Amino acid sequence: MRSYKQFCALAKALDVIGDRWTLLIVRELLIRASCRYTDLRTGLPGIPTNLLVDRLRELEHAGLIVREEAPPPIATALFRLTGRGRDLEPALQALGHWGAPLLGKATGKDAFRTHWLKLPLEHHLCDKMPGRPPITIELRAGDEPMTLETVEGRVQARPGAARAPDAVLIGSPQLVLAVLTAKLSLNDAKAAGLRYEGDPAILLRVQVVSASQATNRRRPATQTVRSTR
Repeated sequence: MRSYKQFCALAKALDVIGDRWTLLIVRELLIRASCRYTDLRTGLPGIPTNLLVDRLRELEHAGLIVREEAPPPIATALFRLTGRGRDLEPALQALGHWGAPLLGKATGKDAFRTHWLKLPLEHHLCDKMPGRPPITIELRAGDEPMTLETVEGRVQARPGAARAPDAVLIGSPQLVLAVLTAKLSLNDAKAAGLRYEGDPAILLRVQVVSASQATNRRRPATQTVRSTR
């Protein structure tokens, strides 16, 4: 690993995590908690095998990940982040937020894995009615379904189908994300090809508040002044 050889915290950080694929390996381990080597290969389409081995070795040497031997029936090495590695989550969230506008320029040739939605959705979504019974929403937008569940005001995402979802969104990842983050209304998304099953009120409980909605919420109510004679 090359070093910038600069007495600067940013340069020192980039000495460790600035190489190609490194932060995406961290992303996979933040999402999955612990991973087999084959899980990492699946979640990192396009990475050469020898490069993944090198990056894992470098991250282990830097104290960001640990390798553990899983007991039978798995009987293979599992990789997980250390506390120092998990400390990178805010940095990855900030980079993801910065890069979100670039998704509009993505082409249909870009690879996509449904579990990549976990971090941004858990970061941006919340349950606006935590006092009500929890809800479950199933997303079908890629290689596998994903389930959103409300828990004490938070939204948790996990890979896999829901047993009895309150609502289901079916469509491209672009449309599903656009609806959940209020970039598109549900009606406009349906017109563009999204399928929605369930009561629209379910979606409103977790949907990001749009800029116009936020403005209306901040705007004071108009008061009618009656003259007295």
